[in-house]
Amino acid sequence: MESASVAATAPAFGPEAFINRELSWLEFNLRVLEEAENPENPLLERLKFLAIFSSNLDEFFMVRVSGVREQAFGESAPQDFTADGLRPIEQLVQVSGRTQELVARQYRCLQEILRPALTEQGIEILSSDAVDAASQAELDVFFHDRALPILTPMAIDPAHPSPRYHNRGLYIAAMLEHREGLGPKRMLAVVQVPQVLPRFVPVGSTRSQRRSFVLLEDVVAARLPVLFGGFDVLTWTTFRVTRDSDLELLEQESDDMLKLIEERLKARARGQAVRLEIASGADPHVEQAIIDDEELHADDAYSEIYRIPGPLDLTALWELHKLPGFEDFHDRPFTPAVPRGLRREDLYRSISQRDILLHHPYESFDPVVEFVTKAANDPQVLAIKQTLYRTSGDSPISRALMTAAEAGKHVTALVELKARFDEANNVSWARQLERAGVHVVFGFLDLKTHCKVSLVVRQEGQTLKRYVHLGTGNYNPTTALLYTDVGLFTANEQIADDASALFNLLTGYSQGHEWKKLVVAPTHLQSRTIELIEEQTKRARQGAPSRIFAKLNSLVDHRVIEALYRASQAGVPIDIVSRGICCLRPGVPGLSETIRVRSIVDRFLEHSRIFVFGEGDEARVFLASADWMPRNFVRRVEVMFPVEAEEPRRRILEEILPCYLADNMRARLLDSEGVYHLLHPEPGVAPFRSQQHFLETRAAAAENSPEGRPASQP
Repeated sequence: MESASVAATAPAFGPEAFINRELSWLEFNLRVLEEAENPENPLLERLKFLAIFSSNLDEFFMVRVSGVREQAFGESAPQDFTADGLRPIEQLVQVSGRTQELVARQYRCLQEILRPALTEQGIEILSSDAVDAASQAELDVFFHDRALPILTPMAIDPAHPSPRYHNRGLYIAAMLEHREGLGPKRMLAVVQVPQVLPRFVPVGSTRSQRRSFVLLEDVVAARLPVLFGGFDVLTWTTFRVTRDSDLELLEQESDDMLKLIEERLKARARGQAVRLEIASGADPHVEQAIIDDEELHADDAYSEIYRIPGPLDLTALWELHKLPGFEDFHDRPFTPAVPRGLRREDLYRSISQRDILLHHPYESFDPVVEFVTKAANDPQVLAIKQTLYRTSGDSPISRALMTAAEAGKHVTALVELKARFDEANNVSWARQLERAGVHVVFGFLDLKTHCKVSLVVRQEGQTLKRYVHLGTGNYNPTTALLYTDVGLFTANEQIADDASALFNLLTGYSQGHEWKKLVVAPTHLQSRTIELIEEQTKRARQGAPSRIFAKLNSLVDHRVIEALYRASQAGVPIDIVSRGICCLRPGVPGLSETIRVRSIVDRFLEHSRIFVFGEGDEARVFLASADWMPRNFVRRVEVMFPVEAEEPRRRILEEILPCYLADNMRARLLDSEGVYHLLHPEPGVAPFRSQQHFLETRAAAAENSPEGRPASQP
């Protein structure tokens, strides 16, 4: 598939005009951490944000840091041009220093703020030696009955070389001294803490108002003499290794892409170590042995060693977040409403009458699922075509596709096998879909198919009618309750023509279609985006009204940033709402004075991509699956699509956009130095929290409208 996108070139502006991508991402993760620190959030939701901070950091090291590390110490060339001018080793040094600061702050939040607050509310995390005799007896039973049969003690000596530590696995390393029987006088040994057991082991009565737990590693460590009989334990420590886990885009031909992906997944487990987390105060000899085995950098200039003043792997805090009986310490539950203008009992007729906007999670994702499930059982439906990037473990859409195929309908599914960290799940679904008779295709070897498109072909009288769903988020009912996304139902013939052509491209390399409404990457999304920006630049220079609004997850592409700088120099008012990375520097005199950049981190993960070019009646509104990043423009199949019907367009321009720009509770404003500042209501201005406003307004609309009554309870 040939790309018509603008080729990568050196930036027209100096490196000082750009913020480094990796450092910008770390500042995003700081904003997540700030939500854990925020006393306005319910207590267990603060734990959730602490867990998210950790899982985010894990993925950052597995993918981004590993890539920069390879550039610094290997033979790999940079995948993307770094407009900020930092060399790979300079990036690593700054990333390491900043990460050390953020991790220290994370553990201060846990140890000094959240653990005391948890204890006060009846959730205790105790050390193994701090529990009473009855609880020790409970832990003994747990260890012998549930842990011991799973545990594998591993000595490390010339006859037992160091094992290959699992990526992100939690281990105990112990220095042992021989007491009797076989074995050397002194030896190093390790044992993996089982991931199949709860990390927080309950002790005491579960019927009381208080819930007490001991960390699994503490339970095991206290019983190491049982595990290593004949040895005394001199010291022990916990550690955790993070490995390079990125699967590069496939460049080699293969007769079986499924098999190729499965081979790559096995190779992931053998990736090079990029980070060692080890309990602070660990025996230096133990620490050095692991560093040497894994060939990690540990000098003053650049260190990959993180000495942790508390429990390792705080993703385990999800266990406490899900504790029953503490509902008062969670966000208030909500019930998504049915999208406006949609009659679920007659879904296709509703879509044929008008385009329908869906705003998740405030509006239910159920109609999107029903779009496919109803089609599977509708005798008038002849064909279903569907892209699948990330799906839920028990995907109702995938099951509906299988039902439709078994009923004899023509069903095609584009399953993206290269969706990062969902590869195994997608391989499993691909095999199930194939067995059911679905035509399964995997897109392109060297491109990820990231667009979100569903197409239903229906026989209505003597004609075929096509119905389309396009979205900014994945076809995943689980994440649709946690992510903010926007979708569109339409029967617009031009969009339907483009959707059909898109599937023909994905399944058969069919090209030459003249795109009427959809803007597709990698063919022309980048060039069209820059064109739309330049149109506003031209209007501003002519003294005409102009405006650019972009809500996205990341802004990285230097050619788009340069176009925005030129627009700002011409006087175009520009508002960017970028949840995560932003490499643009706003508010620089003579460069970006008219650009404001904000980030909103709140209860739901902001995931929608919304773009507006122009003012008033002339404003052009688009939704997209793509961010403004090189990978989205040149290494993925993406779709940007217009919102032209009056009602959906009005909702975006008059209801959704103003709310994001008015948020003064969870919005952070980016300054020219790359620092984000949490906004607070100005004197005389009422507090406004955009996500809370959306929840409240949709609940009110549901109460007052028969068609908007709530969907099923999440």
